[in-house]
Amino acid sequence: MEPKIIFLGTAGDAIVVGKQLRASGGIIVQVDNTQLHIDPGPGALTMASMYGINLRNTNAILVSDNHINHCNDVNAVINAMTTGGEEPKGILICCRSVVERVEEQKELTPFLMPHYKQLLDKTIILERGNKTNVNEIDIKATYTKHSDHAAIGFRILSSKFNLGYTGDTGFSKKLIDDLSNSDMLILNVQNPASYKKEHQLNSDDAIKIILEIKPKLAVITHFGIKMLEADVLSEVRRIHLATGIQVIAAKDGMSINPVSYSVQLRQKTLNLFK
Repeated sequence: MEPKIIFLGTAGDAIVVGKQLRASGGIIVQVDNTQLHIDPGPGALTMASMYGINLRNTNAILVSDNHINHCNDVNAVINAMTTGGEEPKGILICCRSVVERVEEQKELTPFLMPHYKQLLDKTIILERGNKTNVNEIDIKATYTKHSDHAAIGFRILSSKFNLGYTGDTGFSKKLIDDLSNSDMLILNVQNPASYKKEHQLNSDDAIKIILEIKPKLAVITHFGIKMLEADVLSEVRRIHLATGIQVIAAKDGMSINPVSYSVQLRQKTLNLFK
């Protein structure tokens, strides 16, 4: 399997998702004969079909928070992955709030239904700093500053590349600490530099993160309506000029080979994660 990252959607707020100005099916990572599906939001099945993704090949679903644009289709993807339960398989790796109510936010109902949970081989709840693996791929939960207090981001380390995914988050030095040494970053940058919200990144935040981490490639995605109105490409140029790093704005259906940007892995095993 040639390493690929496929964006099944780039929508990042209630307006963009609700109007489907951008799709919201999540991100597919294919590497080392393993397929991961990150944050399957509304339309995950439709977008997978449109871009030739066989969800039965999915080994693990990764969910970063319990909001609709990240996990609305988690049960549907499990259903597709297991052929309606005829072939129970796969792993769900997620934050706690996807599976159970979190004490301080009881109003947030877990999206995972008990019936679909039992179709999986395993459900793994991760909190910041926790580690697990899927086949030969190592996965670590990273810090987020988010209204879902259980939310996480992900570090994904394969034999081919070292990826950091922010999930939805506001800016924090802890975020930089947890994503350091990533060869590739996927950043959920919902807002342009002119607009700031506590639990969301904007272009200025992206600049600070990229300058500190210095990845080979940064991909920005998960755009809110303010970002679309400001013009995503203009914001990308601004980030690139400020950092000197190659920056790409994700598009619905975009597929990239991350190996082309990973000249050399900076870390070889998950034990080196700090």
